[in-house]
Amino acid sequence: MKNYDIIVVGGSAAGIPAATTARKYYPNKSICIISDVEYIPIPCGIPYVFGTILDPMKNLIPVTKISEGNNLDLVISKVTEINRQKKYIRTDKGEDFGYDRLILATGSKPLVPPIKGIRLDNVFPVNKDAKYLQIIQEQLKKSKDIVVIGGGFIGAEMAEECKKNNKKLNVSIIEMQNHILKLVYDEEFCLLAEDALMKQDINLLFNEQVVEIKGNGKVSSVKLASGKEIKADLVILGIGAIPNTDLAVSAGLDLGPTKGIKVNKYQKTVDENIFACGDCTDKFSFFDGTPSQLKLASIATMEARIAGINLYKIRRYNRGVVGCFSTSLGNNAFAAAGITESVATLKCCDVVTGVAESVNRHPGGMPGAAKLRVKLIFEVASQKIIGGELYGAYSAGELINAISAFISKGMTAEEIVMFQAGTHPALTASPIAYQLVNAAEMALVKLDRA
Repeated sequence: MKNYDIIVVGGSAAGIPAATTARKYYPNKSICIISDVEYIPIPCGIPYVFGTILDPMKNLIPVTKISEGNNLDLVISKVTEINRQKKYIRTDKGEDFGYDRLILATGSKPLVPPIKGIRLDNVFPVNKDAKYLQIIQEQLKKSKDIVVIGGGFIGAEMAEECKKNNKKLNVSIIEMQNHILKLVYDEEFCLLAEDALMKQDINLLFNEQVVEIKGNGKVSSVKLASGKEIKADLVILGIGAIPNTDLAVSAGLDLGPTKGIKVNKYQKTVDENIFACGDCTDKFSFFDGTPSQLKLASIATMEARIAGINLYKIRRYNRGVVGCFSTSLGNNAFAAAGITESVATLKCCDVVTGVAESVNRHPGGMPGAAKLRVKLIFEVASQKIIGGELYGAYSAGELINAISAFISKGMTAEEIVMFQAGTHPALTASPIAYQLVNAAEMALVKLDRA
């Protein structure tokens, strides 16, 4: 049996930064990453292998290169057992590896609902495995009618990329809610996203529930609760994901309210020698401490940096999930952080909003100029920012990160108005028309008039 100081199970968005963080702070420790997948896709890049990149093998986390560059051993095997008493793990190849500290970063797996016909051929959950994604890609080339179940980020992106792959494809999204992306955006932003998809001739079906996937061995149609039947020779499940906790459960580790591995704010499980991070773990909201179902690579990497540093000395803690999102639909960016106005209202939180829109260059004739709309949401009582939503220019993808930082630091509308932003004609909006500042100012005007 080979022994290591630190073993990380999982080599994706949580496993890699957990291991590299541990290496930075514990340079003399022996560290091993064990992954059950040899070719690990970049999670957020998965939809783009179907229409933009066109090859799953070009969307890979360079695990081998990272491991070699950080003096980490890499083992490709599936861990089947954790012996907590004797502190070793066993793989499906019959190999045993001893550990002093163990980090579980086993990720998530696609939610596959118990719908009749869900196991028919050409019905594909979105698994994080490049070879599996190649199978979907090959079947996509033979298909004409594509049905995507679920109108969240994965569903919307998959639909657009399938259409980009072949504009002759008949692509439909089936969504239970009355809008796509409703869990992330307020209605006005959802409508913009829907318009972007409909302009690409993607069919959107709202307030619909799939009751059966029909076919003789292979899918031929999708039946909805309304009685509609949609022709389909390929179905993609974009419904969501659930924590991959099979290994943790078999080892007797506790689960939390969201059925993820229960960890404390230091990412430590009920076993003092075992930490966990990423999609496999339980999560709580930054805003009110309630259980959170959010699963994002940005959250996984944050938790990984906590787990990796805390193995032998507690130095960081988790303050909860803020939630920061971005995507691109129809050549426009959509981004959000924190909670929406509608969600805040449901939580009986009195909020005020500010909206500002301007070109992201100055003057507007500069190359790359595009309009960017910014909506900021503030709690009235504290005047602290609790959310933001952006639409338009691709610079939204970075600007939303600043908003997420504002939220995590509890900045007020006045503090945002008064912060000094660096601007440049070729890079940003004018300092006179800087969207973040002006949106915050609009919120203050509303508060002043209340």
